[in-house]
Amino acid sequence: MARPAKPTGARPRLPRPVWLVSWTSFFTDVASEAVYPIMPLYLTRVLGGTAVALGVVEGAAEALNSLLKIVTGRVSDLRGARKPFVLAGYGVSTLARPLVALATAWTHVLAVRLADRVGKGIRSAPRDALLASWATPDTRGYVFGLHRAMDHAGAVVGPLLASLFLFLFPGEYRTLFALTLLPGLVAVAMLLPVPDVGTPGPAPGPAGPGAGPAALGAPFYRYLGVLVLFSLGNSTDAFLLLRLSDVGVGAAWIPIAWAALHVVKAVVSPIGGLLSDRLDRRTVISAGWLVYAAVYGGFAFASTAAALVPLFVVYGLYYGLTEGVEKAVVADLAPAGARGAAFGAYHAVIGVGALLASLVFGLVWRAAGAPAAFGLGAGLALASTLLLSRLTLVKAGA
Repeated sequence: MARPAKPTGARPRLPRPVWLVSWTSFFTDVASEAVYPIMPLYLTRVLGGTAVALGVVEGAAEALNSLLKIVTGRVSDLRGARKPFVLAGYGVSTLARPLVALATAWTHVLAVRLADRVGKGIRSAPRDALLASWATPDTRGYVFGLHRAMDHAGAVVGPLLASLFLFLFPGEYRTLFALTLLPGLVAVAMLLPVPDVGTPGPAPGPAGPGAGPAALGAPFYRYLGVLVLFSLGNSTDAFLLLRLSDVGVGAAWIPIAWAALHVVKAVVSPIGGLLSDRLDRRTVISAGWLVYAAVYGGFAFASTAAALVPLFVVYGLYYGLTEGVEKAVVADLAPAGARGAAFGAYHAVIGVGALLASLVFGLVWRAAGAPAAFGLGAGLALASTLLLSRLTLVKAGA
């Protein structure tokens, strides 16, 4: 995938549908992130659930989410249509999320959370394939970087609005959950004028509509293999927050640190995408993974809030340099008729890898301590960076 550097200049103008889909993600994250940080408190203190119940809810939701991404990505290839899946996915989440306001037991929250993740599983791979169809080989990084930036911006605005609401109306959790219907409806409305873009090609075949996983080729699967290795060291960010708490960062400051992290993600994501359009994408991803290794190494050896809080904020650079760029590589390597399957496989690797990584991380933390667990994550990131540098990624074409 090596290519000569392109001259820097103004940011490219993107098609209107890219902006509409990005705004959809913004408003969806405003709704979802407004309630996600307080869901554990609501489930345990209001509904009487336990930590085990919380684990069941999140684990089952993410497992179902990962499975659906594979299925709907492939089906959207076969159908030659993306928008119906995207619209249905966002619609399901929008209608399901406010139903938490009616919950009287933790099992009700499980049902709603599963429905919300079903929506995400339905939409994610077809949505990314749709975004790829509006990008050229020289704007793919920027398209996916912008989309991630809007997503992270919503993750900043949502919790701040939720905090303001609960400050003005303490304890009104159910009302807050119900109000998430409003940004959700705005998100769906943004999708209505978006045109569908099928899987072009004269006839089904290696790169035509419904081409399937076999058309993805060896370079794609080698790339996916490197992502698997990195994902096994990429545990949930909750462990970083737990480490901050262990070194004395007060509970009141944790949400502020979380918001600051998302600000960095939102600012850096389009920059990382632009850089990847002008440089070799492997270089940008490698830089992000090296940041990850450095942060996890810092969390392994540092033990003061003064050292770890700045590292936590710097951690946002990793996201900004990798999230959108990794997707741009998927679009580079996958023929148009198999992009749904490609993005489904990508999302499944990231999701399942995160679950396995979190399990391993927790076991290592308990057996050998936090430094060993963070050191393992740093080591896997370095190994993944070395392997990525040795890959030859041949683009499948525009």
